[in-house]
Amino acid sequence: MRKTNIIGLALIGLILIGFSWYNTKQFEQQRQYQLQQDSIAAVRAFEYAEELAAQQRMQDSLRASVAPAAPVVAETYQTTFRNPYLETAYQAASEIYRLENDRLSVAIDSRGAQFESVIIKDYYTYDSLALELVKPEQSNFNLRFYTDQMLTTSDFTFTPVAANDSTLLLRLYFDEQAYVEYAYALNAGSYMVDFNVNLVGMDRYIPRNAAYFDLNWDLTVPRLERGYDNEKNYSTVAFKYPNESGVENLGQRKASAEKNIKTKLEWVGFQQQFFSAILVADKGFSGGDLAFRFLPVDDPARNLMECHAKMQIETDLAGQMTLPFSFYLGPNLYGELKSYDHSFEKIIPMGRNIVAWINRFAIIPMFDFFSRFIGNFGLIILLMTIVLKLVISPLTLKSFMSTAKMNVIKPEVDKINAKYPKQEDAMKKQQELMDLYRRSGVSMMGGCLPMLLQFPILIAMFRFFPVSFELRQQPFLWAQDLSTYDSILDLPFNIPMYGNHVSLFALLMAITMFFYSKMNSKQMASNSQMAGFNFMTVYFMPLFMLVFCNNLSSALSYYYMLSNLITMLQTWVIRRFFIDEQKILAQVHSKAPKKKSRFQERLEEMQRQQQQMLKEQQKNQRR
Repeated sequence: MRKTNIIGLALIGLILIGFSWYNTKQFEQQRQYQLQQDSIAAVRAFEYAEELAAQQRMQDSLRASVAPAAPVVAETYQTTFRNPYLETAYQAASEIYRLENDRLSVAIDSRGAQFESVIIKDYYTYDSLALELVKPEQSNFNLRFYTDQMLTTSDFTFTPVAANDSTLLLRLYFDEQAYVEYAYALNAGSYMVDFNVNLVGMDRYIPRNAAYFDLNWDLTVPRLERGYDNEKNYSTVAFKYPNESGVENLGQRKASAEKNIKTKLEWVGFQQQFFSAILVADKGFSGGDLAFRFLPVDDPARNLMECHAKMQIETDLAGQMTLPFSFYLGPNLYGELKSYDHSFEKIIPMGRNIVAWINRFAIIPMFDFFSRFIGNFGLIILLMTIVLKLVISPLTLKSFMSTAKMNVIKPEVDKINAKYPKQEDAMKKQQELMDLYRRSGVSMMGGCLPMLLQFPILIAMFRFFPVSFELRQQPFLWAQDLSTYDSILDLPFNIPMYGNHVSLFALLMAITMFFYSKMNSKQMASNSQMAGFNFMTVYFMPLFMLVFCNNLSSALSYYYMLSNLITMLQTWVIRRFFIDEQKILAQVHSKAPKKKSRFQERLEEMQRQQQQMLKEQQKNQRR
């Protein structure tokens, strides 16, 4: 090895040894400095804790009737939070405080100053237990923001300042002059809990560039009704945009759903079939994430779904700031929801457009009117069915008259069809058919249009009964609860789509539908255009409706059964007293000219124009 190489290696070794010695010395200095800083911080923390303990001792006489004093940070305890006030709140034991009026009993845990449970009075679950919309350890509500570290309010025990049956004031102190305050108020006769978040002196702790807080609300909604499928179908997460009349939701009849909303919201609500928990922000939310997930029917805790809302709130920490909120915790009663003037009532799925209009302005007022005088809801449904049938009876009569006339003139129609079998004679055949219809008084849309106009009412009733809160747990005949299915036989097994029980109202509805279809099957068979639907209407539809309605509201099946019976009676009366086949035949063979309608005149004019164009085309082809 060369001498120069040896010298180079020696120099490199010396450099490494010197660098290692220098780093060791610097590390030791830094370690001594850090130990010194930790000692100073520990002394300061202890001094802050002693100061807080002195302040708490001074205020014990004011707070003794409300809650015990929070424990002081022990000298030997390794702190989680640098602020001793927060550390004390983090370690403090929690207490339960209760707000109560004639409608609600609300328990609030000082740990996070949030709902521990909510009991809605005067209502019970399907198995006669107290109705807890919020159960212990199934709700988590917090604000999340940054000071010198990320804080979540549900991690701390708030200090009580004032408490009674109607108001509760809880504070999370950062120092003597800075705190986050939760103020709850429950007025008599209300399902609304007022909730204000007051930020006092927090501009010293929260950076001024923090434009938003996160508000998180998680709630596991328990099962409250008998029928899982029905309860699931009408439960969801709802929300409302400001200055919009309608209400949106994440969808129904889904196993789960989520949505990111980037625009302002007025409120968000966790909606069960008959009860809802709704959070209203008076200043609005800036956006957020909403989600829900249904739990299986055999969930051991008997819970229905998990709901999540992570919302953003704009902040302005110049001095004191108040964020006003309110919680609606109550039943989905249309009138009750509407009284709060937040469009809560539109969470009830009454349908859209004309169906919603029929429900809100016809069905609900009629139902409420009968409810004032009659306590039996089965009788109320019967009276409503009769009224609706009377209202649409002119349309029903017109439809039956048109169908009867079509059956009477069918031999004449067959003659015209036999007279013009060729395709090129289609125009002539159509003209003679139109003349026959005019002489007999048959309208082209006379049979279909009146029936189509009745569909919105049928759909409105389908929407109304399953979500009508008034029917909840109301018995009638063998049905224990008109809002859910009735069962005369519980099966030891489950039939796909049908269920594990036999609903008698659904069975009776299907039987009446079968006999009504049988009454009309002869007419349908005589009409070549309708003969193909004979099997569908007589056999398939009753069976389909039996399976479809077996798990739905027994009030709905009961209504359809009554509707079928009354329609059968109407059919017999119309055929017996309103249809005169001899008179219709006389009109057909009458030579007296009949006045044409505008529709017929326009149709004949179009036929003449088409016939003329066809002749010209034939001439051009010959050339």
